[in-house]
Amino acid sequence: MDRAQLADFLRLRRASLTPADVGLPDGARRRTPGLRREEVASLVGMSADYLTRLEQQRGPQPSEQMLTALARGLRLTLDEREHLFRLAGHTPPPRTLRHEHVAPPLLRVLDRLDDAAALVLSDLGETLAQNRLAGALLGDAGGFTGFARSAIHRWFTDPAERLRYPEDDRDRQSRLQVAQLRAAITAGARGRPLLEDLLARSEEFRALWALHEVHRRFDDHKTLVHPEVGPIDVDCQALFTEDQAQTLLVLTPKGPEATERMRLLAVIGSARFAG
Repeated sequence: MDRAQLADFLRLRRASLTPADVGLPDGARRRTPGLRREEVASLVGMSADYLTRLEQQRGPQPSEQMLTALARGLRLTLDEREHLFRLAGHTPPPRTLRHEHVAPPLLRVLDRLDDAAALVLSDLGETLAQNRLAGALLGDAGGFTGFARSAIHRWFTDPAERLRYPEDDRDRQSRLQVAQLRAAITAGARGRPLLEDLLARSEEFRALWALHEVHRRFDDHKTLVHPEVGPIDVDCQALFTEDQAQTLLVLTPKGPEATERMRLLAVIGSARFAG
């Protein structure tokens, strides 16, 4: 672990960011450029004291999990993330086309969206990042582990996953989920274990998989059913990374009734977050 270089790198990366870069308000006038330690600590999920010690060459060696969180919070590129891991005395995670380090361009857009539900998805339907409104609309996906991290897997193994869609749209959604998984597996083998598990557990999935349908596009429009505010019609916009491994999905309300329900949902979500 190179404490001096690690400290310099963390300080310089923090100083290079503005609040707008990470979706924070400017707040009071700043004496020095960049983010405050407290702001970075909040983004990363660590204490400001721990970050201070790292920047002053006094902290213990960060874990790989903490380094991953720091890389995301500081909006590091893949090259910078690998550099961070090496400075901290760890081997960087393997760089493949299918990784969970959220692409910084997608994060920059996500950070600036506060009036629409937005989330970053992997090619297997794993939620890698989401804003507060997306969490209120679709539920917090941060607690899932294993295969259940994939919304495609949950669709065929957890009946509660389908309650977000009108009953008359669920068959179509099932076909889309399978077609998206086939497209992902065609592009890389990472999803093979998930596929084998679904083939073993779901007769419906096996029947749809046999159709050999392939689909990458997200719906232009859909209706989502929220348990408290009811159905919400939304327009969907998808922004893909160049390798198609990650997608920023933005959901905006369609029509005045949907807009009003989304506003109510934002209030409900903010109240829960505050509580």
